[in-house]
Amino acid sequence: MSGTIRAKGGRGRLGSVLSGLAVAVGFLLFLGGLVWGAVAYQPYTVPTDSMSPTIATNSKVLAERIDGAEVRRGDVVVFADPLWGGSTMVKRVVAVGGDTVACCGADGRLTVNGTPVDEPYLGRGLEGRSVASEQQFSVAVPEGNLFLLGDDRFTSLDSRAHLEDAGQGTVPRSAVVGRVDVVVWPDGSALERPAGFAGLPGGISAPGPFRALFTAIAAGCVLILAGAAYGPVAGFAARRRGRAAAAAREKVGA
Repeated sequence: MSGTIRAKGGRGRLGSVLSGLAVAVGFLLFLGGLVWGAVAYQPYTVPTDSMSPTIATNSKVLAERIDGAEVRRGDVVVFADPLWGGSTMVKRVVAVGGDTVACCGADGRLTVNGTPVDEPYLGRGLEGRSVASEQQFSVAVPEGNLFLLGDDRFTSLDSRAHLEDAGQGTVPRSAVVGRVDVVVWPDGSALERPAGFAGLPGGISAPGPFRALFTAIAAGCVLILAGAAYGPVAGFAARRRGRAAAAAREKVGA
């Protein structure tokens, strides 16, 4: 009998240790994920429809804090340029330093160094058409600069509106403060890197750390809840066993 009691007590102590360990690890994952997120990302609100339908008006987004040197074609970036009024803006990079970007090719698509680019994310105009641009242009992007367009090419005030400025509407890489990775609200979805730019030199950027960060936070929550639930569940199970044992003794006594 005493051996059985010690065995049960040992299992109980082991369960308590494991539940405490689960809570501790979960807390570290949860807190670490939050700290990582605060360091890696900056929240922004997109007040206009210039990036629709990719990013709707007044959407809440998370932008990974990056250096301008990390920017690749196809990235949706957050930047501020004094020549554009100094306000924070969100646009898509369609060409980088050394590129010649033009519109439009024979099929109406944007071309980068003569290569037509598929842009399935483009918004549609009043006539339901999806076009790379109704405005014709051809720009040789200076080294260290970026050419940026909104996804709604009918309403966006972007590099095309600054073609007469120095640099022909391009923006220095140093003006970039972040790359949009996630639309938190209303979509709750990650932005995919556009495959249309993948075949160009330099390729497209790698996905940001958001999925890993979210996984760490979610795993932390699960471990904390599981560890915290062990005590009540184990206590309930012990009471049931106790009642069953008492009922069995009463039956034997009867």
